[in-house]
Amino acid sequence: MKILVIEDDNSLREIICRALEGERYIVESASTYMQADSKIAGYTYDCILLDIMLPDGSGLKLLEHIRNLKKRENVIIISARNSIEDKVTGLDLGADDYLAKPFHISELIARVKSVLRRGRSHGEFTIELGNVTLHPDSRRVEIEGTEIKLVKKEFDILLYFMQRPSHVIDKGVLAESVWGDYADDSDNFQFVYAQIKNLRRKLEGAGATIEISAVYGFGYKLIIK
Repeated sequence: MKILVIEDDNSLREIICRALEGERYIVESASTYMQADSKIAGYTYDCILLDIMLPDGSGLKLLEHIRNLKKRENVIIISARNSIEDKVTGLDLGADDYLAKPFHISELIARVKSVLRRGRSHGEFTIELGNVTLHPDSRRVEIEGTEIKLVKKEFDILLYFMQRPSHVIDKGVLAESVWGDYADDSDNFQFVYAQIKNLRRKLEGAGATIEISAVYGFGYKLIIK
């Protein structure tokens, strides 16, 4: 799961990012409207934590922009402004939740997990394709009831594809989504190829009826055999 933290307070932003990384999320951050707008335009996130008071623009305007782009990211507003008017406006613009500062990090994590459960599988705790069942919270994968062992990045890749069946996924987008900002440090995608090769081998060896298929010149897509 990939989360974008939009917060101009450096200390709070760092605390939030570390807490989310401790929960095994891929986390990126932005401190200004312009930085956030650039990331949102180029990438897809599972959840966005949005401060509505940014130094160069309104977070509510950014939320409106996100919804106008027809993006489906879950958005949680985090703001020091705890007015009813701001809450109503944010929810009317399509926010999934609103958390007033100051807040406990444990509550923020719980809110994130809640909106992700609602958004990804309509309140269910599993994703099923073919004979493969994936449990996002416990990070388990079962094939016809038998669990297979995946390392962290293999699981993250499979989760990304199972949320987007039959979609052609560019290898650069996949790398950015699973590895976050660290993907920019590499000038090739050998790390992507290696992880997908291992994941394919494990799925095939366990008799999975889904397959990550290469699309020449574009990337990959998940298909049901």
